[in-house]
Amino acid sequence: MTNALATVRAVLQANAIELGIGKLSFIPILISAITYFNYHLIDPENQPRVTKKLLKEYDFVVVGGGSAGSVVVNRLTENPEWNVLLLEAGGHETWVSDVPALSFFLQDSKMDWKYRTQPQDSACQAMKDKRCRWPRGKVLGGSSVLNSMLYVRGNRRDFDQWESFGNPGWGYDDVLPYFKKSQDQRNPYLAQNTKYHSTGGYLTIQNPTYNTSLGPAFLQAAEEMGYDIVDINGEQQTGFAYCQFTMRNGTRCSAAKAFVHPIKFRKNFHLSLWSHVTRILIDQSTKKAYGVEFIRNGRVKTVFAKKEVILSAGAINTPQLLMLSGIGPRKHLEDLGIPVVQDSPGVGQNLQDHIAFGNVVFLVDEEISLKFNGLANINAGLRYAITQDGPLTSSNGFEIIGFLPTKYANQTDDWPDIEFMVSSTGINNMGDKMKNDIGLTDDFYNNYYGSITNRNSFTIFPMILRPKSRGYIKLKSKHPRDHPLIYHNYLTNPDDVNVLREGVKAAIAFGETGSMKRLGARFHSKPFPNCKHLPMFTDEYWECTIRQFTMTIYHYSCTSKMGPRSDPMAVVDPSLKVYGVEGLRVIDASIMPTVTSSNTNAPVIMIGEKGSDLIKKDWLGREKSSNKTIVASFDEH
Repeated sequence: MTNALATVRAVLQANAIELGIGKLSFIPILISAITYFNYHLIDPENQPRVTKKLLKEYDFVVVGGGSAGSVVVNRLTENPEWNVLLLEAGGHETWVSDVPALSFFLQDSKMDWKYRTQPQDSACQAMKDKRCRWPRGKVLGGSSVLNSMLYVRGNRRDFDQWESFGNPGWGYDDVLPYFKKSQDQRNPYLAQNTKYHSTGGYLTIQNPTYNTSLGPAFLQAAEEMGYDIVDINGEQQTGFAYCQFTMRNGTRCSAAKAFVHPIKFRKNFHLSLWSHVTRILIDQSTKKAYGVEFIRNGRVKTVFAKKEVILSAGAINTPQLLMLSGIGPRKHLEDLGIPVVQDSPGVGQNLQDHIAFGNVVFLVDEEISLKFNGLANINAGLRYAITQDGPLTSSNGFEIIGFLPTKYANQTDDWPDIEFMVSSTGINNMGDKMKNDIGLTDDFYNNYYGSITNRNSFTIFPMILRPKSRGYIKLKSKHPRDHPLIYHNYLTNPDDVNVLREGVKAAIAFGETGSMKRLGARFHSKPFPNCKHLPMFTDEYWECTIRQFTMTIYHYSCTSKMGPRSDPMAVVDPSLKVYGVEGLRVIDASIMPTVTSSNTNAPVIMIGEKGSDLIKKDWLGREKSSNKTIVASFDEH
């Protein structure tokens, strides 16, 4: 076993270097300990096998193995008569990604598309080149491998609003069964509420297995401010609760682990990794999608789809692929020399994201917060390896989540406009890696955080839930490997500035409650770089600060929106079929008309579930009708 452990260490050291963390020697040691005590995890047979020899034609070709695509291939292969191919541009997860506390090490690795937005003056002024970093999962499981694992469904009114836009079947009562269909709720006090939760699904949901002593104090502070302690995925959203995570026994439960691993032995499921799809093949005369072109092992390949091509590539890659294939705004495509198949002006438009002010930091005197040196030690590693517990099960220190209305929301409507993500750590005590992942300049970081580096602290991230600002995505060129141009347009609508500013004020009030004061909490009120010319704590000052440290919460969405045919900006209809092109469907975050009032991983998995049922309803209905016709024909003779 000692020799095996040494071999494992060597392999994982190489993985660590590949991830850009080779200098942090504790990580390969930590993961070696994990594999020593959980040796079955290192077995390559545990991963779904890549299909070496692909068929020329499949019933369905699914592009993108993220949160939605993983669900789609699982549900479609339930029919043994259909064969399904999943094309994913990245590779398998590694054991680094299994450890919740190491999620920020995955950004800027081979598992990340490494997108950056275009420079804009409205936001992200403290970032290098005024460009926000936009991580996206380039791995089987997609961004569910890189994210903070928060399981939040959104508000009833989000989905009822979708339906009111002309999308029948997408109201809350329609989508709730699909949230429950996926779920294996492991928290007994939640699982017993069968109206909103269920057990036995593929996706494991747990409360944190580890909390600092700050967790209970956070809830006390919420109650002190007059908020209820609620199930945020239940009847009432306004209030606070312990976070619910996509976690299984202390490890990440990615979409791949939940939905793809269980079907790895289905004979009608084929998987192709490191397969970068470059365009959808569309018959110009019939406007029917009949396959895709992709690059694998440096070679251009083609595969055909007998029934449908399904795009589950996400809110950045899906519009990019549509435009590369001739579906998008006519003038933009013509300017790039791309033959227009379908003039669809909404492709790449309506881009929405949740942003937060990343800098509501409170210092505390006691050794109670989660710090990097609390993770980077052998005790934490062994505790995680043996019991799958301890600080390494923490997801970026997030312990409490809350939803609250500002003065700009209806106070009695239970449709809050701000979300608090409350973390028992801070950027100041997580090392240079987090600073670099966010993209902060050295000058900004050293000026504001230099004096409190590695100090005990907690952070409240106030996040705007229903932004009115809209960005867009354009192609840089007609070359598929060129990243698209992303214009976030954060805070270009003044209403977003107003709401987020009130969220910051509420976050500071939260940290100054008696419950927090008893822990010695005090706001790090050093004047903000580049805002020192303004009187502190005025509305003008707060506007300046949020334009400096504008932090994406990675919820990019709405770029191929669903809507009725009467909406000229709708890209897909309520059954998620692309307007004007037969045999092509989109099932991912890009179909949202408006972003949900929540973290988006759970809604995207729901979209995968509902989208799969829409496909089944279409094709099983056709096949049943066809069989009846054949029987009738025989009866006539």
